[in-house]
Amino acid sequence: MNRKKHWETVYNTKNPDQVSWTQEMPKTSLEIIHSFELNKSAKIIDIGGGDSELVDYLLDEGYTNITVLDISAKALEKAKTRLREKANKVKWIVCDITEFEPTTSFDLWHDRATFHFLTSPEQKRKYIETARKSVSGFLTIGTFSKTGPERCSGLEINQYDEEELSKEFKNGFDKIKCATEDHTTPFGTTQNFLFCSFKRQLN
Repeated sequence: MNRKKHWETVYNTKNPDQVSWTQEMPKTSLEIIHSFELNKSAKIIDIGGGDSELVDYLLDEGYTNITVLDISAKALEKAKTRLREKANKVKWIVCDITEFEPTTSFDLWHDRATFHFLTSPEQKRKYIETARKSVSGFLTIGTFSKTGPERCSGLEINQYDEEELSKEFKNGFDKIKCATEDHTTPFGTTQNFLFCSFKRQLN
């Protein structure tokens, strides 16, 4: 299956109110980010950010060094259109996360609902290796929990509990905390997420 083609089709054919992951406000992500007490100039990357409005909130709060990465060019086009001139303050990267080659380090790596789409050991290995190489500060991952959906957007995903997700990142990161969240979709259904935050281990 061509993953890029799949996601380009999704973003070309569906509006935000037609996909389950849309949030009116990314409350949990913002609370986690605030807990790190980062400087406004901190380098932040949103993995699989798509047309999520997290970047809008971060810009409004004064963060000045934001990167949004997504496999879908159409998703990023939608975000740029929404942000208008503010889009020029953001670095946009069209790339499959398993093929991403960062040229800088990040104070914060944020991912809500990308990692759980990586179902093969090789995909996960590449993701974690890239995070280890490029994260100098904090990492936060949101995935479907053990009581969350088994599929999303027609694709199989991996569900995680706190122990399993912590184990994936134990080589390079120390867990700070984990918590679950019920996300209400635009369709009125509920999806249970697990969010874990980590700090990069000192070498």
